[in-house]
Order: sequence, then C-alpha cells, then structure tokens
Amino acid sequence: MNELAAIQQRFQRHLMSSADEVCDDIRGRMEIYVNAYWGRLREALADNYPVLCRALGDDAFRELAAAYLRAHPSNHRSIRWFGNNLVDFITRNPDVVPHPALLDLARMDWAMRGAFDAADAAPLRFGDLAAVAPEQWADLRFRPVPSFRLLQLDWGIEGLWHTLNENEDAQTDEPQTHAHTMIVWRYGLECRWRTVSDTEASALRTMVDGGCFADICAALLDAGDQDAATSAANLLRAWVDKGLLARE
Repeated sequence: MNELAAIQQRFQRHLMSSADEVCDDIRGRMEIYVNAYWGRLREALADNYPVLCRALGDDAFRELAAAYLRAHPSNHRSIRWFGNNLVDFITRNPDVVPHPALLDLARMDWAMRGAFDAADAAPLRFGDLAAVAPEQWADLRFRPVPSFRLLQLDWGIEGLWHTLNENEDAQTDEPQTHAHTMIVWRYGLECRWRTVSDTEASALRTMVDGGCFADICAALLDAGDQDAATSAANLLRAWVDKGLLARE
C-alpha cells in the first residue's frame, strides 16, 4: 500500500469513528472534518425523524443519535436513507428513549418519510373494476400503491404526532397504551394516515400478502364479520376512493 492510500484509510477510520472518541487524538483541520461529518449525520437523522426529535428535545435526541451512530454508521450512498435501522435499534435497546411510546413516534416518522419519497403509480379507478366479469371476482388480486405503509402501534400517539408536527413548542399530554393498526400513504403530494379497525387491518394484510378477493372475504369472516362479502366490497370501494390501490 502506498503512503497516500495509507493516509486516506487512516483519515476514513478517524472520520467514521465517534467524534467524541477521536477529538482528543486529532488536531487542526481533521477535527473540523470529523465534527462536520457527524454533525451532518445527526441533522439527517433529525430530518428523517422530525417529530421524534421534537418530542425528545435537542439534548436527548443528540444522545440518541450518538448511540445510534455508534451502532449503525452510515453505509448508504444517499444520506436520505440514514436512519433506516433506528426503529429496530430502539426496539432492541428500549432504554435509549425515556418513554416507550417514542418508538411508535419513530415508526410513524419513518413511514411518513418513506411514503413521501415512494415511487408514483397509477391509481386503480372504479372504471377499472366495472370491466371485471362477475366470475373473475373471486380470484381478483389487488396491489397497494408503493407509498402504502401498514403499521402496528402499541400507543395512541396520533394526536401527539399531529400536534408536534404542526407546532414544535406545543404542550402535549402523555400518550396512553392502545394497540392498533395505522395506514400511511401518499395521495398526490400529500401524505395521509388513519387508524383502521382490526377487521380492516386483517383485510389489508391479506391483500398485501397477495391474497385474492375470496381470501379477503375469508379473512373478514374469520375476524367475526358475518357479512364478509358485503364488507369486503365496501372496503374495496373505500380503498379505491382514497387512492390506496395501484392499477396493474
């Protein structure tokens, strides 16, 4: 290895180590690079998790970011995706946040950002369904738009997320435990979300897993819906109306 390559590798090792660990060993201009690199990653993490950052406050989020950066150095060419392991990191290390509901805030933040950046797709229209022959309906399969996200949450964090997303200085109440399902998707340029019932969640999971219309009806029936076919048709109508399904 020539001298220049050795210097470049040494610089990279210092740059990608924790700034807190290396600052005592680095002087002058290299320290500027190290601080700028780690500072930019913290900014990217806060940009990808804006409501979580607001809920924690600057100091606590900085501590969370430092712990995450040590465990998951950036390895993607685009800084946009930095933070893709944060939800898993908090799940495995719950003590890094002061309240367990913050994990659900992280889930919602990441889902909203992913929905906003997802690829476009032509939405399914009612006219497309009108052309389907009656004997084909049982085997008919549906595909969600690329922006669609299905989240299983343990806390009622929607009000907290909405409030802090609108006003970072707002006073909020502590969320309560509430196991439920949320969906997130993009409609045009607007990211939308809503809580869904257990029966609708079952139908959506069946659809996402590749189940046909008959499978969706069976899932609703298993969930206790005695008029599963009608309910499935109503759900399908709502999904099309809200732009949740993509045209094949």
